[in-house]
Amino acid sequence: MDRRQLTDLLTAVREGRASVEDALARLRVLPFEDLGFAKIDHHRALRNGFPEVILGEGKTAAQVVAIAERLAATGAPVLVTRVVPDVAAALVARIPGFVHHETPRLAVLRAATEPEPGAGTILVVSAGTADVPVAEEAAISAEVMGNRVERLYDVGVAGLHRLLDSRERLWEAAVVIVVAGMEGALPSVVGGLVSQPVIAVPTSIGYGTSLGGLAALLGMLNTCAAGVVVVNIDNGFGAAAAASRMNRLVRAG
Repeated sequence: MDRRQLTDLLTAVREGRASVEDALARLRVLPFEDLGFAKIDHHRALRNGFPEVILGEGKTAAQVVAIAERLAATGAPVLVTRVVPDVAAALVARIPGFVHHETPRLAVLRAATEPEPGAGTILVVSAGTADVPVAEEAAISAEVMGNRVERLYDVGVAGLHRLLDSRERLWEAAVVIVVAGMEGALPSVVGGLVSQPVIAVPTSIGYGTSLGGLAALLGMLNTCAAGVVVVNIDNGFGAAAAASRMNRLVRAG
């Protein structure tokens, strides 16, 4: 249950369109629901602006489906990250409306009512085509969270003219997510071109001494462009969550 749903419920009780008993029935699973193997946090959207997200990694198909069913029953959007194909297939078969996005390893159930959008556009930029799976995790996650999202892919520093050709799109975005592997230089370049928040996402793409994304992570942490913030390696979802909060703050301001 999010802030808008709770407001509508309380308003319905005040206006006599819903009884106190109806409201109690809706609220009885708050603040969490214990499934034995998982405690579903139904207050997450009230506190953070988006419902609890399911990490598919390390869970069985039955566990993921059970959690997703309970979240879906509230009418909220459901997002499953790091989902493997057999678990995604179980979600699609069991819960109407679920969609599997294979490249970013996401399974998504959109809300019946679209969330209130952020003020501006989140632009997701990728250095190379190999970075697209992480970039798409960020882009789709941000869309499900209610943001307008644009994509600008394969504009890495090895061909800087490709990025500069789209500099107006960088300037127009409210928040920019920059996804890069190898040496992780692209966020520094973007950070030097814009005044908006820049969220850097290192990926595990690269040869030997890239060390599974550690080189990109360290490069981004040591950027000389002021104001660039960095999330963990391959964490497109985390970047989307941060960008969504920033975009809502712009609207609130």
